[in-house]
Amino acid sequence: MSTEEKSAAPRSLAEALRARDDVSLAALLRSRPDLITPVPTDLTQLATRAGTRASVVRALERLDRFALQTAEALAVAPDPASYGELRALMGGDEEDPVVSAALPRAAALLREQALVWGADDRLRLVRTARELLAPSPQHPSPTGLGPTVREATAGMSPGRIQEILAAVGLSSTHDSVSAVSALGGLFADRRRMAALLSGLPEESRQVLDRLVWGPPYGQVTHDPAAHLRALLDRGLLLPTAPGTVVLPREVALHLRAGRAHRLPEPVPPPVEAAATHRPQVVDATAAGQALAALGVVDELLKEWDEGGPAVLRAGGLSVRDLKRTAVALDVPEPVAAFWVELAYGAGLIASDGEADERYAATPAYDEWRELPPAERWAHLAGTWLTATRTPGVVGGRDAKDRTLSALGPNLDRSAAPEVRHRVLALLAGLPEGASPVEESVLARLRWERPLRGPQREQRDVGPVRDDDLRSRVARWTLSEAELLGVTGRGALAAPGRALIGAPEAPRPAGAEAEPEGPGDKLPVHHHTPPVAAPPTSAERAAATATAARLLQPLFPEPLDHVLLQADLTAVAPGPLERGLADVLGVLADVESKGGATVYRFTPGSVRRALDAGRSAADLHAFLARHSRTPVPQPLTYLIDDVARRHGRLRVGAASAYVRCDDDATLDEILADKRAAGLGLRRLAPTVLAAQADPAALLEGLRALGFAPAAESAAGDVLIARADSHRTPPRTAPVPVPDGPPAPDDTLLTAAIRAVRAGDLASTTPRKPGPGDGGGGAGDGGEDGARGGELPRTGAAETLATMQAAVLTGEALWIGYVNAEGAASQRVIAPIRVEGGFVTAYDHTADEVRTYPLHRVTGVAELADDAG
Repeated sequence: MSTEEKSAAPRSLAEALRARDDVSLAALLRSRPDLITPVPTDLTQLATRAGTRASVVRALERLDRFALQTAEALAVAPDPASYGELRALMGGDEEDPVVSAALPRAAALLREQALVWGADDRLRLVRTARELLAPSPQHPSPTGLGPTVREATAGMSPGRIQEILAAVGLSSTHDSVSAVSALGGLFADRRRMAALLSGLPEESRQVLDRLVWGPPYGQVTHDPAAHLRALLDRGLLLPTAPGTVVLPREVALHLRAGRAHRLPEPVPPPVEAAATHRPQVVDATAAGQALAALGVVDELLKEWDEGGPAVLRAGGLSVRDLKRTAVALDVPEPVAAFWVELAYGAGLIASDGEADERYAATPAYDEWRELPPAERWAHLAGTWLTATRTPGVVGGRDAKDRTLSALGPNLDRSAAPEVRHRVLALLAGLPEGASPVEESVLARLRWERPLRGPQREQRDVGPVRDDDLRSRVARWTLSEAELLGVTGRGALAAPGRALIGAPEAPRPAGAEAEPEGPGDKLPVHHHTPPVAAPPTSAERAAATATAARLLQPLFPEPLDHVLLQADLTAVAPGPLERGLADVLGVLADVESKGGATVYRFTPGSVRRALDAGRSAADLHAFLARHSRTPVPQPLTYLIDDVARRHGRLRVGAASAYVRCDDDATLDEILADKRAAGLGLRRLAPTVLAAQADPAALLEGLRALGFAPAAESAAGDVLIARADSHRTPPRTAPVPVPDGPPAPDDTLLTAAIRAVRAGDLASTTPRKPGPGDGGGGAGDGGEDGARGGELPRTGAAETLATMQAAVLTGEALWIGYVNAEGAASQRVIAPIRVEGGFVTAYDHTADEVRTYPLHRVTGVAELADDAG
């Protein structure tokens, strides 16, 4: 490297960032949004923040497996390391061509995210990342490597080191430093190491084989066996503590043929296709599931229309209420929890906030019901895709060992939206109509976001473990997408593809052929496209609108008729128009669901319709208008019989009273022993008073076989409507972000501009002032340049310098403290000084501003070569 190249090479992370263009800085801030919250004052502060432990940990956790392996290799490489040394550690002595081809991308990614800086001949891993990934007895390296010879012999006596030199055939040295260097050079020399190892007994080689891939530590007694003594004498095992030895890193690398990892994984595992179906079949199946999903949510909301289950003191549904809901929906409890959470996330249900707090439908539910079916589905699907509340964890335990309940607290998992979107994106990458092998999806996700710690030791051998949150959310995503109709037969449907913004897949010629066998394997892409920035709210709205548009033609047209049968049932051969379904849902009970829904008419259901304000004539006309078959005579008789008795009794508030024009009916009630609990007594020939409240009196009389109607204080019949209870307006739960939100282009542009301007203010050379050593801000270490302290000058000198700059047009370097007490450095070009204020063009803000002179801490002229 020439002298010019050495001087141009960055000496710190701050200098490396300073050399980047705006596009590169924007990529850094987009991939690590925590660096921009709040916006750093200059590049020195940005570099310092990029090296903090919390930020580095977060960045490492978002690397794919091969990029993380590359960082781990740099952590055990010399500091700094050349690109050639890194390639040798990743590819081994034979230089695996696949690894060599993938390494530039991984190295570029680490450099882009400011985890690695420096030229290719002097690559440096940021200090915090090295501390996190380098091997130590407390935190073994994922590579399985131990300390270097220099690190392992740090506390060894000089005499013992010279003995090891003699045992391996090296000349003694005059000091320990040169001795350790000579020993390390021997272990790093492939030819001499092969000769040294060839002289060992087989038992010694077996010990090395057990330690070579980690952990590198072992236990020995105070009097080790001969095969262990041979290793200790030659320094192939070095003591680290009484009874503990370690395999030096150089020895392990020789035994590994130079590889830092046992199994480098430069290529992501492919997502395999389990079976393929015709796209038309997939879309039709998904549409059927979507229609069923709307029916389940409708049924849930109708079940809770008059007030749902009580809210637990700690929030959420009780286990008993969840079971009741599951029975009412005829689904397993985990599936019931999914539908309940989906309705809650969509803002359709909430707690009513009353003293006796219960869950109920919200006013948004009524608005949602008026939407076309496809738009209602798109609202639910869009909510599901972005929700952080994760119903799959319901029934588990939280950090305080409390049961997690549906609709309760602590169900948010901030990684859930990203996992759902990624799973669907992987499905979109398969050929159209292909359903995936679930384990291959989980393996791919584990490659893209590998776990840190002991769980990362699992590789691709055997099935993927399901003990991490991302794998569990992925499994739930596949099942929930099928329930919701985002997928059909396991394959992504066209509306689901639009929901995530994926382009429509071209359908190849001959797509009508449908290989349905589960063994059909399809070729898939091996490489992952770059992860795009999270979509904006406008993009999400456009995606859901497109999904609704694609789904609408797949839904069957709603029917305006039913088939009445003589056994007091009605058959709906398909989905009904909303008005017809609403009235029929009040007039009859649902007996069975499926492709056709069967309704049954009973005295109770007819009375329910009469209570809702319908007359017998209304019901006859309704059935005649909407039935494709003649109205059966038994149904006509049932309606007339219930209507004849309905309302003959009137119940009002006394506590309660009963009035009836037929005093014989009242005599019958008084004579019935079952009415004793109501506390009835006659006030007049046609009026009875009761001790029970009106609601209890209504239920009691109905239990006796009568059909009373409630009336108001004015004597009017009260109409009981099923949808009478609503919560006050409620806001749907807001997803919990997974860290700071990703900045948009406008924020990135403004932030980079502010950082550049602040960096100019902190690094611009300035002329020395009185008592000042002069010079600009200095650069030091990896943490970046430390800006000079704020200039300090007296008020008179500050004023004089400002006035002179107005005349000469020169720029000045000032220190400024704002009204909140925050100090900053700025480069300004004074325009006018008057009334205790200076008006100047502020290079830092790139605009003209006015500053009070009493808030300027000091001023300094810029050096002549500052430009």
